[in-house]
Amino acid sequence: MAYPAGFKYTKEHEWVELANDIGRVGITDYAQRQLGDAVFLELPDIGARLKQGEPFGTIESVKAVSELYAPVSGEVVEVNQAAKTAPESVNARPHETWLIAIRLNSPAETAALLDAAQYADLVK
Repeated sequence: MAYPAGFKYTKEHEWVELANDIGRVGITDYAQRQLGDAVFLELPDIGARLKQGEPFGTIESVKAVSELYAPVSGEVVEVNQAAKTAPESVNARPHETWLIAIRLNSPAETAALLDAAQYADLVK
């Protein structure tokens, strides 16, 4: 599996795609394969304040319920309603299906995240 080079990754298997001070967040292909078929997403409301490394929601699959962790700190500015309605989209297109968009408090936090090669090494 090739992980998109433009993304940053967490050791908890979330990705963030950065554009200026906004980061779109999703789960990696590795995460969705471990979870199995996603059946429900619990995501924060717009305006919620998140801290890097802390849970921001859950993803429920046929196997388990897993927490989702914020890769960066900031304010939720958008929630992907289509993903909430059709959580199986994270299985079909994990690197295209974002869950939330965060306005970053501190872009420097991204230095603690993994690049695609580091993440691929983590999950091999």
